[in-house]
Amino acid sequence: MSAPNRALEIKAAITAILSAAVALLGWVGIAVAIMLVCMALDYITGTWAAKAHGEWSSKVAREGLWHKLGEIVALLVAALADLGVSVILSTAAAPLVGADYQHRGYIVLVVAVWYIFTELGSILENAAKLGAPIPEKLIRGIGRLKKKADEADPLPGKDEDKKEE
Repeated sequence: MSAPNRALEIKAAITAILSAAVALLGWVGIAVAIMLVCMALDYITGTWAAKAHGEWSSKVAREGLWHKLGEIVALLVAALADLGVSVILSTAAAPLVGADYQHRGYIVLVVAVWYIFTELGSILENAAKLGAPIPEKLIRGIGRLKKKADEADPLPGKDEDKKEE
């Protein structure tokens, strides 16, 4: 098999996996797909920037991949937390929240959005290292959006618990 055909098969497989995730998970799937694309773009642009300045190191590249794996693990933990919340709310808490309540994966969504903005900031840093002029408003805007993601409350009722204390 030729390299272009193999590359096409890999692209098709990735597209199929991301499409299935988006179809199954809706907005959460879209956020996860965007996060994965941002992670790939960050790694690629970071590699380009390092090579452009003669600073590329396989050790640093591996550390970057381990970092990305850590992000994926954190996202999986958020997904498991969402699953746990969903099970609790659909069984034990059903009389309190209503039998028709469905938890929609808010924790994983907030974590994915936070990582998206983290990766976007890193991509901008890499672009600047490559010599691209970066508008200050774009940098500040992404910083503000990341801050909003930091402040987001994925667990409804959390503030009410604090008021009772």
